[in-house]
Amino acid sequence: MSETLGSSFLGGAVEKMKKNTADLDIEHTVRQRYTAAAIEREAALCCPVQYEGKYLEVLPPELIDRDYGCGNPSEHVDVGETVLDLGSGGGKICYILSQVVGPEGRVIGIDQNEEMLALACRYQQQIGDRVGWHNTAFLRGNIQDLALDLNAFQIFLAEYPIRNTGDWEQASRWVEAQREKQPLIANNSIDVVVSNCVLNLVDPADRKQMFAEIARVLRPGGRAVISDIVSDRVVPQHLKSDPELWSGCVSGAFAEVNLLKAFEEAGFYGVEILQRQTDPWTIVEGIEFRSVTVRAYKDLEETESDGAYEVLYNGPWKSVVNERGHRFERGLFTAVSKKMFAALCKSPYREQFSPKICKADQKLEGGNDTLHTISPPENCCDPGQGCC
Repeated sequence: MSETLGSSFLGGAVEKMKKNTADLDIEHTVRQRYTAAAIEREAALCCPVQYEGKYLEVLPPELIDRDYGCGNPSEHVDVGETVLDLGSGGGKICYILSQVVGPEGRVIGIDQNEEMLALACRYQQQIGDRVGWHNTAFLRGNIQDLALDLNAFQIFLAEYPIRNTGDWEQASRWVEAQREKQPLIANNSIDVVVSNCVLNLVDPADRKQMFAEIARVLRPGGRAVISDIVSDRVVPQHLKSDPELWSGCVSGAFAEVNLLKAFEEAGFYGVEILQRQTDPWTIVEGIEFRSVTVRAYKDLEETESDGAYEVLYNGPWKSVVNERGHRFERGLFTAVSKKMFAALCKSPYREQFSPKICKADQKLEGGNDTLHTISPPENCCDPGQGCC
């Protein structure tokens, strides 16, 4: 199967024909540059990043040298979590995460570039032995299609090559069955999705699907922590058509506000900028490009409030509005659903809200049944733990 045919088919269309960037073949351009970067270090790819020294001690120099990122999402991951790294490249962040999550956690790296995956896997046994546990796995797939196992598909095509439309239809059925029954990354299976300077390399036509896939694989209440290059305004078309600028993490950059909106439109909540470069990493034609790290939480599929849970917004703003359009006034209690109540008691909201735990039926003086608010024990924020 040809390069063009494979790219089109993996996108799920017979004729993708997406010339959104003035005939620039984004996937081919990115693959070429990162294949070369897996073999020989390229200093021009993304910005330098400082990592905690203790996590680098077990890594061979080759993995440290082949790191192409713009942030450190591993700082926002906890012990015991299952983490998926999108565009894991040579595996440096995965091996750092392996140490952060510990033996009870799990780290999965996914990349479509075979040379980068080979580099990551080359040291897998050695690093695991040095750390003291083996909790990393590397898979081949596209980050905008986390359900399709590219290695499995390649094996299928070797046995059933596409020579005509009948073969194409057979392959299409196989792909859809594989996505549904044996997805590369299962639904609701990941605590944290991280990525380091990779989302900007994806074709704009595939980005909506990419954010939907991140949401699909995250557990309810799970989070994405994404480091990426953003611009202070929308990048013009002639820069997007430059293959050197695109593969160099420049011309594919999200406008900063659009990156945040993309999470919101995909149903995430609690979207916030954790880190942002003060000075731009580079300036092209007056457009500033800088690194940001953004965190966003998967929607808890909120239901209507039944009046049992209320929260007090502490400030400092006079009022705030969340992604669902709910307004919270400073100093006033607001009724929320059980799921929103649980969310507001956790990061990133817990410092801003005080819970007023549920109302329960009480027999009060005078013999009337009424709803009576009761104060919660300290740190009582989980409606399922009987604190109400």
